[in-house]
Amino acid sequence: MTEATHYRYAVYYAPAIGSDAWHAGSHWLGRCAHDGRMRAQPVVAGLSPQTVAALTAAPRRYGWHATLKAPFTLAPGVGLSHLRERLCQLAGSLGAMAMPALEIRRLDDFLALTPVGDSTGLDRVACACVRELHALAAPLSEAELQRRRQATLTPAEDALLVAWGYPYVMEHFRFHLSLTGSLQGRSPAEVQALMAAAQQHFDGVAAARVDCLSLFAEPQPGADFVVLDQFPLVP
Repeated sequence: MTEATHYRYAVYYAPAIGSDAWHAGSHWLGRCAHDGRMRAQPVVAGLSPQTVAALTAAPRRYGWHATLKAPFTLAPGVGLSHLRERLCQLAGSLGAMAMPALEIRRLDDFLALTPVGDSTGLDRVACACVRELHALAAPLSEAELQRRRQATLTPAEDALLVAWGYPYVMEHFRFHLSLTGSLQGRSPAEVQALMAAAQQHFDGVAAARVDCLSLFAEPQPGADFVVLDQFPLVP
């Protein structure tokens, strides 16, 4: 039997599928990465539904998540079964933890939910994912390196890109769940309206625990990412 293959894989933090936190994030983005169905997005005062959909299009493709190991292709000779086995081993070596309180902030030119206070535990999990899964990932092509460098990386970020295949890892990692794509050209009033809507949307949603590693996949180039599995951390 031929093993299923996908264009790229990624390891994310995501709330348990079906939890309140998962549903809240999926509705905000307008798509559930588990069943692939579109979701009704919240109303944002002063913005049309079409505008809200456009501003959330970039994170919607990736599904509700925070990146731990950025999207990668598998190295030659490595199959999905190898990746699953290693993820199971890795998750079994990491302890579950409470999610720190999250706040809505503007990071660079987009909005995200970010931890308040100590994020050492989250940083440790992300670092482990990057280090322990690196050997399973194919090196970036020259074209992909140049594409990444269009973001005007610092020398330190460029060194991380070459070493680990992604520039925002290790000491440059910032745990976040993206709420929008680029907000360049949007007025302060529009950004404030989005922040207020997000605050209302996520207010009262039970804080999720960091209790699993989620394996996502991009079936074909440019396709929406889907959840393949969640690997529980040690309780």
